[in-house]
Amino acid sequence: MDLKDIFDPDGDPPPAIPAATLVIFRNCPEGGAPQLLMVQRSKEMRFAGGAAVFPGGKVDDADRDLADAHGAADDDARDELAARIAAVRETLEETGLAVGLHQRPSLADARRARSRLLETGALAPVLEEMGWTLDLAGLVPFSRWRPKHREIRVFDTRFYLTDLGTGAVDLLVDFTENTHLFWASAAEALRMADAGDIKIIFPTRRNLERLAQFDSFGAALSHVADYPVRMITPFMEMRGGVPWLLIPPDAGYPIDGEILESAARG
Repeated sequence: MDLKDIFDPDGDPPPAIPAATLVIFRNCPEGGAPQLLMVQRSKEMRFAGGAAVFPGGKVDDADRDLADAHGAADDDARDELAARIAAVRETLEETGLAVGLHQRPSLADARRARSRLLETGALAPVLEEMGWTLDLAGLVPFSRWRPKHREIRVFDTRFYLTDLGTGAVDLLVDFTENTHLFWASAAEALRMADAGDIKIIFPTRRNLERLAQFDSFGAALSHVADYPVRMITPFMEMRGGVPWLLIPPDAGYPIDGEILESAARG
Protein backbone atom coordinates (compact mmCIF):
# COMPACT_ATOMS: atom_id res chain seq x y z
CA MET A 1 0.00 0.00 0.00
CA ASP A 2 1.27 3.49 -0.88
CA LEU A 3 2.02 5.40 2.34
CA LYS A 4 0.03 8.36 1.01
CA ASP A 5 -3.02 6.10 0.99
CA ILE A 6 -2.52 5.72 4.75
CA PHE A 7 -1.47 9.26 5.67
CA ASP A 8 -2.73 11.62 2.99
CA PRO A 9 -1.96 15.16 4.22
CA ASP A 10 -4.22 16.75 1.62
CA GLY A 11 -7.24 14.47 1.76
CA ASP A 12 -10.26 14.71 4.04
CA PRO A 13 -9.92 12.77 7.29
CA PRO A 14 -11.86 9.50 7.41
CA PRO A 15 -14.92 9.26 9.69
CA ALA A 16 -13.99 8.86 13.35
CA ILE A 17 -15.80 7.19 16.24
CA PRO A 18 -16.03 9.39 19.37
CA ALA A 19 -14.28 7.77 22.35
CA ALA A 20 -12.92 8.62 25.79
CA THR A 21 -10.05 7.31 27.89
CA LEU A 22 -9.26 7.84 31.58
CA VAL A 23 -5.70 8.03 32.93
CA ILE A 24 -6.12 7.12 36.61
CA PHE A 25 -3.35 8.16 39.00
CA ARG A 26 -2.69 6.67 42.42
CA ASN A 27 0.10 7.14 44.93
CA CYS A 28 2.70 4.39 44.67
CA PRO A 29 2.51 2.25 47.86
CA GLU A 30 6.34 2.17 48.01
CA GLY A 31 6.73 5.87 47.25
CA GLY A 32 8.15 7.39 44.10
CA ALA A 33 6.41 8.22 40.85
CA PRO A 34 2.63 7.86 40.77
CA GLN A 35 1.18 4.70 39.28
CA LEU A 36 -1.32 4.55 36.43
CA LEU A 37 -4.01 1.96 35.84
CA MET A 38 -3.72 0.02 32.59
CA VAL A 39 -5.83 -2.72 31.07
CA GLN A 40 -4.58 -5.39 28.71
CA ARG A 41 -7.05 -5.92 25.91
CA SER A 42 -8.08 -9.33 24.69
CA LYS A 43 -6.20 -10.47 21.59
CA GLU A 44 -9.56 -11.06 19.91
CA MET A 45 -10.50 -7.35 20.02
CA ARG A 46 -10.52 -5.68 16.59
CA PHE A 47 -8.85 -2.51 17.82
CA ALA A 48 -5.57 -2.72 19.76
CA GLY A 49 -5.99 -6.44 20.34
CA GLY A 50 -3.56 -7.64 23.00
CA ALA A 51 -2.33 -4.13 23.76
CA ALA A 52 -2.08 -2.45 27.17
CA VAL A 53 -4.15 0.75 27.19
CA PHE A 54 -5.87 3.06 29.64
CA PRO A 55 -9.50 2.28 30.55
CA GLY A 56 -12.00 3.66 28.08
CA GLY A 57 -14.08 3.08 25.00
CA LYS A 58 -16.45 4.61 22.52
CA VAL A 59 -19.15 7.12 23.41
CA ASP A 60 -22.64 5.67 22.95
CA ASP A 61 -26.14 7.14 22.58
CA ALA A 62 -26.97 6.58 26.25
CA ASP A 63 -23.96 8.71 27.22
CA ARG A 64 -25.26 11.51 25.00
CA ASP A 65 -28.74 11.21 26.51
CA LEU A 66 -27.27 11.51 30.00
CA ALA A 67 -25.27 14.55 28.87
CA ASP A 68 -28.52 16.14 27.66
CA ALA A 69 -30.10 15.41 31.04
CA HIS A 70 -27.25 17.33 32.67
CA GLY A 71 -28.10 20.43 30.66
CA ALA A 72 -25.49 20.54 27.91
CA ALA A 73 -25.78 24.03 26.44
CA ASP A 74 -24.73 23.23 22.87
CA ASP A 75 -23.31 20.48 20.69
CA ASP A 76 -19.73 21.07 21.83
CA ALA A 77 -20.71 20.95 25.50
CA ARG A 78 -22.79 17.85 24.83
CA ASP A 79 -19.87 16.09 23.17
CA GLU A 80 -17.56 16.98 26.05
CA LEU A 81 -20.02 15.84 28.73
CA ALA A 82 -20.84 12.65 26.85
CA ALA A 83 -17.14 11.81 26.57
CA ARG A 84 -16.59 12.27 30.31
CA ILE A 85 -19.65 10.14 31.04
CA ALA A 86 -18.32 7.45 28.70
CA ALA A 87 -14.97 7.50 30.52
CA VAL A 88 -16.73 6.98 33.88
CA ARG A 89 -18.98 4.23 32.47
CA GLU A 90 -16.21 2.35 30.70
CA THR A 91 -13.93 2.54 33.75
CA LEU A 92 -16.62 1.05 35.98
CA GLU A 93 -17.35 -1.67 33.43
CA GLU A 94 -13.72 -2.58 32.70
CA THR A 95 -12.14 -2.23 36.15
CA GLY A 96 -14.85 -2.03 38.83
CA LEU A 97 -13.70 1.46 39.84
CA ALA A 98 -16.48 3.98 40.46
CA VAL A 99 -14.94 7.38 39.67
CA GLY A 100 -16.29 10.80 38.71
CA LEU A 101 -18.88 10.81 41.52
CA HIS A 102 -19.74 13.09 44.42
CA GLN A 103 -20.02 9.98 46.57
CA ARG A 104 -17.21 7.61 47.64
CA PRO A 105 -18.74 4.17 47.11
CA SER A 106 -17.74 1.13 49.12
CA LEU A 107 -16.25 -1.85 47.32
CA ALA A 108 -19.54 -3.72 47.71
CA ASP A 109 -21.51 -0.83 46.19
CA ALA A 110 -19.06 -0.49 43.31
CA ARG A 111 -19.39 -4.18 42.55
CA ARG A 112 -23.17 -4.00 42.67
CA ALA A 113 -23.12 -0.97 40.38
CA ARG A 114 -20.83 -2.71 37.92
CA SER A 115 -23.12 -5.74 37.84
CA ARG A 116 -26.12 -3.52 37.09
CA LEU A 117 -24.16 -1.65 34.43
CA LEU A 118 -23.34 -4.90 32.68
CA GLU A 119 -27.04 -5.77 32.76
CA THR A 120 -28.39 -2.43 31.54
CA GLY A 121 -25.55 -1.20 29.34
CA ALA A 122 -26.20 2.38 30.47
CA LEU A 123 -24.94 4.50 33.35
CA ALA A 124 -28.09 6.54 34.04
CA PRO A 125 -30.18 3.73 35.63
CA VAL A 126 -27.18 2.68 37.72
CA LEU A 127 -26.76 6.20 39.08
CA GLU A 128 -30.46 6.39 39.92
CA GLU A 129 -30.53 3.00 41.64
CA MET A 130 -27.38 3.68 43.66
CA GLY A 131 -28.33 7.25 44.57
CA TRP A 132 -25.13 8.59 43.01
CA THR A 133 -24.52 11.89 41.24
CA LEU A 134 -21.80 12.68 38.73
CA ASP A 135 -18.86 14.93 39.59
CA LEU A 136 -17.28 15.28 36.18
CA ALA A 137 -15.10 18.24 37.16
CA GLY A 138 -12.70 15.70 38.62
CA LEU A 139 -11.87 14.50 35.11
CA VAL A 140 -9.20 16.85 33.78
CA PRO A 141 -8.84 17.14 29.97
CA PHE A 142 -5.34 16.03 28.96
CA SER A 143 -5.26 15.43 25.23
CA ARG A 144 -7.31 14.51 22.21
CA TRP A 145 -6.18 12.20 19.41
CA ARG A 146 -7.76 11.73 16.00
CA PRO A 147 -5.54 9.72 13.63
CA LYS A 148 -5.90 10.08 9.89
CA HIS A 149 -4.86 6.61 8.81
CA ARG A 150 -7.23 4.76 6.54
CA GLU A 151 -6.44 1.08 6.90
CA ILE A 152 -7.98 0.58 10.38
CA ARG A 153 -10.87 2.02 12.37
CA VAL A 154 -10.31 5.61 13.46
CA PHE A 155 -11.29 6.94 16.90
CA ASP A 156 -11.58 10.56 18.01
CA THR A 157 -10.41 9.96 21.58
CA ARG A 158 -10.45 12.44 24.45
CA PHE A 159 -7.98 11.65 27.25
CA TYR A 160 -8.75 12.69 30.83
CA LEU A 161 -6.75 12.58 34.06
CA THR A 162 -8.11 11.77 37.51
CA ASP A 163 -6.53 11.01 40.87
CA LEU A 164 -7.36 8.27 43.39
CA GLY A 165 -4.90 9.49 46.01
CA THR A 166 -3.97 6.51 48.18
CA GLY A 167 -5.34 4.09 45.60
CA ALA A 168 -6.50 1.56 48.21
CA VAL A 169 -8.92 -0.12 45.80
CA ASP A 170 -9.74 -3.56 44.46
CA LEU A 171 -10.14 -4.17 40.75
CA LEU A 172 -12.33 -6.43 38.64
CA VAL A 173 -11.32 -7.32 35.12
CA ASP A 174 -13.96 -7.39 32.37
CA PHE A 175 -13.02 -10.63 30.64
CA THR A 176 -15.18 -9.88 27.60
CA GLU A 177 -12.72 -7.20 26.43
CA ASN A 178 -9.69 -7.40 28.72
CA THR A 179 -7.48 -10.07 30.23
CA HIS A 180 -5.41 -8.25 32.83
CA LEU A 181 -5.35 -5.09 34.95
CA PHE A 182 -2.20 -3.64 36.46
CA TRP A 183 -0.77 -0.54 38.11
CA ALA A 184 2.58 0.81 36.90
CA SER A 185 4.34 4.13 36.71
CA ALA A 186 4.54 5.58 33.23
CA ALA A 187 8.28 4.88 33.13
CA GLU A 188 7.75 1.28 34.27
CA ALA A 189 5.07 0.71 31.61
CA LEU A 190 7.51 1.95 28.97
CA ARG A 191 10.20 -0.41 30.29
CA MET A 192 7.72 -3.30 30.16
CA ALA A 193 6.91 -2.43 26.54
CA ASP A 194 10.58 -2.18 25.56
CA ALA A 195 11.22 -5.58 27.19
CA GLY A 196 8.34 -7.12 25.25
CA ASP A 197 6.27 -7.81 28.37
CA ILE A 198 3.39 -5.68 27.07
CA LYS A 199 2.39 -4.23 23.71
CA ILE A 200 1.52 -0.55 23.41
CA ILE A 201 0.21 1.33 20.40
CA PHE A 202 1.60 4.64 19.13
CA PRO A 203 -0.76 7.01 21.04
CA THR A 204 -0.29 5.09 24.30
CA ARG A 205 3.51 5.23 23.98
CA ARG A 206 3.51 8.97 23.31
CA ASN A 207 1.16 9.60 26.23
CA LEU A 208 3.20 7.40 28.59
CA GLU A 209 6.33 9.34 27.62
CA ARG A 210 4.51 12.55 28.44
CA LEU A 211 3.10 11.20 31.71
CA ALA A 212 6.56 9.97 32.76
CA GLN A 213 7.55 13.63 33.18
CA PHE A 214 5.31 14.03 36.25
CA ASP A 215 6.32 13.10 39.79
CA SER A 216 2.82 13.81 41.11
CA PHE A 217 -0.74 14.45 40.01
CA GLY A 218 -0.22 18.11 40.88
CA ALA A 219 2.71 18.28 38.46
CA ALA A 220 0.46 16.85 35.75
CA LEU A 221 -2.13 19.56 36.42
CA SER A 222 0.52 22.28 36.18
CA HIS A 223 1.68 20.87 32.87
CA VAL A 224 -1.87 20.75 31.50
CA ALA A 225 -2.27 24.42 32.36
CA ASP A 226 0.75 25.17 30.16
CA TYR A 227 -0.41 22.94 27.30
CA PRO A 228 -4.16 23.28 26.71
CA VAL A 229 -5.81 20.38 24.93
CA ARG A 230 -5.43 20.36 21.18
CA MET A 231 -6.25 17.81 18.52
CA ILE A 232 -3.31 15.48 17.85
CA THR A 233 -3.32 14.01 14.34
CA PRO A 234 -0.22 11.93 13.56
CA PHE A 235 1.36 12.44 10.16
CA MET A 236 4.00 10.71 8.05
CA GLU A 237 7.27 12.34 7.02
CA MET A 238 10.37 10.98 5.25
CA ARG A 239 13.58 11.36 7.24
CA GLY A 240 16.78 10.13 5.62
CA GLY A 241 14.73 8.09 3.18
CA VAL A 242 12.87 6.38 6.03
CA PRO A 243 9.16 7.03 6.79
CA TRP A 244 8.48 8.33 10.31
CA LEU A 245 5.17 8.65 12.14
CA LEU A 246 5.11 12.03 13.89
CA ILE A 247 2.97 14.38 15.98
CA PRO A 248 3.32 18.18 16.34
CA PRO A 249 6.53 19.00 18.27
CA ASP A 250 4.92 21.75 20.37
CA ALA A 251 2.02 19.85 21.99
CA GLY A 252 3.73 18.99 25.29
CA TYR A 253 5.13 15.60 24.27
CA PRO A 254 8.85 15.01 24.92
CA ILE A 255 9.17 12.61 21.95
CA ASP A 256 7.32 13.52 18.78
CA GLY A 257 7.52 10.30 16.80
CA GLU A 258 9.21 7.10 15.73
CA ILE A 259 10.04 5.14 12.60
CA LEU A 260 6.75 4.15 10.98
CA GLU A 261 7.71 0.49 10.72
CA SER A 262 8.06 0.23 14.50
CA ALA A 263 4.89 2.15 15.34
CA ALA A 264 1.95 -0.03 16.42
CA ARG A 265 -1.20 1.78 15.31
CA GLY A 266 -3.98 -0.57 16.37
